[in-house]
Amino acid sequence: MDESQLDKRPQQSPAAPVDTAPASTDQPVADAELRASDADRDRIADILRDALAEGRLDAAEHSERIDKVYAAKTIGQLEPLVRDLPGGRSTVPPPAPATARGYDQGQGGENPKLVGILGGAERKGRWRVGSRITAVAILGGVEIDLSEATFTAPELVIHCTAIMGGVSVRLPENVTLRGGGVVGIMGGSDVKAFEAPDPGAPVVRIDGLAFWGGVEAKAKRGKRVKDWTKKTLEG
Repeated sequence: MDESQLDKRPQQSPAAPVDTAPASTDQPVADAELRASDADRDRIADILRDALAEGRLDAAEHSERIDKVYAAKTIGQLEPLVRDLPGGRSTVPPPAPATARGYDQGQGGENPKLVGILGGAERKGRWRVGSRITAVAILGGVEIDLSEATFTAPELVIHCTAIMGGVSVRLPENVTLRGGGVVGIMGGSDVKAFEAPDPGAPVVRIDGLAFWGGVEAKAKRGKRVKDWTKKTLEG
């Protein structure tokens, strides 16, 4: 091989240095990537319930979207579920009410989501209940027994969705039960409302939707909460 052939070889440029520096983790997280809270999911479920009651969604669409609500991990996964519905422009939960004397406004208490789809779910026994319970019964049943629970908030809202299923709530005799917030569509509610003699007793409110299903709530005779204040919880 002569020198002329060597001169015709293509010249190779040195390889560019590889950037081995780790990617920055200081970039702000987009709103859609924020982790969804329980309050975010509850608000979306409320919008879907109203849409079903108004005829904007049929039962199958509502059931499909509710499943996705409780499986969602981020705000971005929640927003598309209500983007085509009134009230679906924001997933920011409303501010919590002011703390009442003697309670810790649900801090330290459970705010469970009980879902019975083609099956059942229940919560009972001795436990610390917070300010909200969400119960979803679709072709199934949900049982909530608060007769031995410790109340950590002055008001407990139980939001029920019963679609061809049922939600049953049992309470101590000496708390106040208020109903009237359940929308019945070819279904109904049987809420045995009563006022506790003690004006400082916890208030339990039942609301939600019964579509070809039912919501029942009443006192469990012989069961009473002796003291529901934060002081007792610490003792």
